[in-house]
Amino acid sequence: MHNRLIILLLVLGFSVNVQGQILRDYMNDAQQTVDKVTRKKGGGLSNDDIISGLREALNVGSKNTTSKVSATDGFYGDPNIKIFMPRDAMKVEKTLREIGMGDQVDKAILSMNRGAEDACTSALPIFIDAIKSMTIDDGMSILKGKNDAATQYLKSKTMAKLTAAFRPIVEESLDKVEATKYWTDIITAYNNLPTTFNKINPDLPAYVTENALKGVFFYVAQEEAKIRANPAARVNDILKKVFGSLNQ
Repeated sequence: MHNRLIILLLVLGFSVNVQGQILRDYMNDAQQTVDKVTRKKGGGLSNDDIISGLREALNVGSKNTTSKVSATDGFYGDPNIKIFMPRDAMKVEKTLREIGMGDQVDKAILSMNRGAEDACTSALPIFIDAIKSMTIDDGMSILKGKNDAATQYLKSKTMAKLTAAFRPIVEESLDKVEATKYWTDIITAYNNLPTTFNKINPDLPAYVTENALKGVFFYVAQEEAKIRANPAARVNDILKKVFGSLNQ
């Protein structure tokens, strides 16, 4: 009887130890899963890492973008962002081409794109200044957001300021490449036609400014998507650290 009691106690002790080990293994697995999810959401990064990484991503994207679009044919030779006649002036283009003034229309379109390209050479400092205002809350939302979350943040926070700052640059650039002259010539020619009843004079600087910024943000978004998806596009340690955490 005494031996049986000893054996029973040994069996019970072994069972408790096994169950305890199973429980510990389960808890360890659960903690590893939590840690992995936390790292994936940026939880393993410091606030400084997150802000530095996202600012650097936008800096890199802005530099690559402005370099691309400010080159000759950066707008004019790119079907994604090329600036055409304003919607209100489409009938101007059609009518003037029909009466043999297609060359003047082509010069006006080319000069609008040249104006945008020229203006973008001065855009980078404006974007850099805008990037500096990012907060940690903004950073966490961006880090866990869509592929263009940083671009959309930058656009929502800075579009009005950028437009106000960019327009005088565009106006100066349009004058520099004689876009204003070509535009005035074709609008005057159209408005002087005897068949023209509704005179038009769209705001050329506002139109080019709007479309120049659209083109810039289009490629900033492309650059951001590359950094998020392609390790080779993470050109320095902070980009590798922050965006690499998303793939863990």
